[in-house]
Formats: sequence, C-alpha cells, structure tokens
Amino acid sequence: MNWQDRVSVNPRVCHGKPCIKGTRVMVSVVLANVAAGESFDAIMSGYHIEREDIQAALHYAAEMAQDRYVPVPELT
Repeated sequence: MNWQDRVSVNPRVCHGKPCIKGTRVMVSVVLANVAAGESFDAIMSGYHIEREDIQAALHYAAEMAQDRYVPVPELT
C-alpha cells in the first residue's frame, strides 16, 4: 500500500496536519481510535472513511516512526 494515495497535507485544512485525503479526518484521530481499541468498522462508520484509509494511517505512522522517536524513560 502507498499511504500517499490516501493521506494528504494541505495548509488550509486542519492547520496543515495530515488528513485522510478528501476529508477533514486527521490521521492522528484515526490512530488514536485504533490505539484506544476501536474496531475498524466503528472507525469507518463514525468518520465515513474506508478500511484502506485506516491502513494508510497506520502505514504513515510506521514510516514516521522509522525517522523519529519519542524518548521513553528506562525502567529501573
């Protein structure tokens, strides 16, 4: 899957944050819902997006994680 086919950034939409193409649904919202345990069906229904849009958001996040990271405190 090529996430660029389904994710776009437009400075005039959602302050330039990555969104599902053709919508105002931010990728971060989709990812937060997946992380919270929402089913793909519930996300698709609630935001009127397709399964491939959710997968594209996940691919986008995976690619971002390759280049960036958030420091996590070590366990002692």
